[in-house]
Amino acid sequence: MQEKTVQFTRTIAGFVAATDAAEIPYAAYEHAKIAFMDWFAVTIAGKDDPLVDKLIRYAELMGGNEQATILGHGIRKTVSQAALINGSASHALDYDDTLRTFLGHPSVTLFPGLLALAEWREASGKDLLSAYLIGLKVGAVVGAAAGLEHYKAGWHATSTIGYLASAGGCARLLGLDEQQTIHCLGIAGTQASGLKRVFGSMCKPFHAGRCSQGGVMAALLAREGFTSAEDILEGSHGFFHVLRGTGNEKALASLGKSWEAENLAQKYHASCHATHSPIEAALEIVHNQGIDPGHITSIEVRSSQISLDAAGKLAPNTGLEGKFSIPYCVSNAILRGATGMQAFTDGKVGDPAVREFMNKVTVSLDESMEALEAKVTVRTDDGKTYSAFSDILEQIPALETKKVKIADKYADLCGPVLGDEKTKDIAETILALDELANVRDLTERITE
Repeated sequence: MQEKTVQFTRTIAGFVAATDAAEIPYAAYEHAKIAFMDWFAVTIAGKDDPLVDKLIRYAELMGGNEQATILGHGIRKTVSQAALINGSASHALDYDDTLRTFLGHPSVTLFPGLLALAEWREASGKDLLSAYLIGLKVGAVVGAAAGLEHYKAGWHATSTIGYLASAGGCARLLGLDEQQTIHCLGIAGTQASGLKRVFGSMCKPFHAGRCSQGGVMAALLAREGFTSAEDILEGSHGFFHVLRGTGNEKALASLGKSWEAENLAQKYHASCHATHSPIEAALEIVHNQGIDPGHITSIEVRSSQISLDAAGKLAPNTGLEGKFSIPYCVSNAILRGATGMQAFTDGKVGDPAVREFMNKVTVSLDESMEALEAKVTVRTDDGKTYSAFSDILEQIPALETKKVKIADKYADLCGPVLGDEKTKDIAETILALDELANVRDLTERITE
């Protein structure tokens, strides 16, 4: 691949440093608040995942200043540790949002580091949200320029692209100038890693924590004059060259002209997003046709290679593995209807009735499909056949519908942990986050 003449890195850095927060549309901030509410909810729900305890004990072993809150635990650690722990917790349940152009899960790479920095520096809610939106756009542009070739090569784009998104957001929150931001992106880009081979283990959510932490580190080092390559994206042996990206320069044209928050696809099933289109298509058939599960003889799921790579576990043995199994997720949705956290325990995945039903589900590749598309065909014992298609990355609710759906999800996840009164109080604060003078007021309210 020849070295690009287009200055990707410098152009993006200029966007990060020069964008006027007042010029970001009001609707983008509204979407960002809903994204924060969703992120906060899945973080609180994931706070007791075993990997979180291990990371907290690691942080205690390392020691350090008490600078930022570990959500749901009533303790404070360093900014770096908080970004790592909260980022990992927020992706532990695989219940967080997705963005097509990001090639993965953006909010878990951005909010953990930004919240930790904002609390430590006593930044405003508006500053937090604008940094998020700018970092989100950075990730979307890099993801669009990298293309599916990057993801198909085996890279976990949430992590690889997440380092650059996190760095862009953190650079903005710290007020870095263009040159510092160039180095910040370079510091983050050389750290960018994360392999899809670890899906189904603690390392997948760990990726989200690490890139959140890496973005914080990159921005703080760049502020101190730490240098890096100035063409980390487009240069020979840079990001696009080494990590199999296409380097499509058209993505740069949208900087400052469009925002990605309205395209965020929040999750309403607590499993890998690659399972959502199969779930939705299967439920559409069963509900619309009034089919009794007992009369189903077979279910065929046809999907993209990306979906099969991410969620193609055919015989999951644990709740965590169940999140990455299309056969389990479809069977569970049809038999139980409940697709939230309660569906992904070891006991539920090992239920003999579900295991038997899973034998009716076949999963195969449809080379005409991309991203998270899926076609489901259900056959019944009376010889009838029903089919439905779904693409959850395109079937995104309007803002007002999102507000209702995310409010319900937030209450469902936070209520049992925080209590109804605190859950309501924090929700009101989040919905007015752009008016909050000091983010520490929010984090202190959480730990009261």
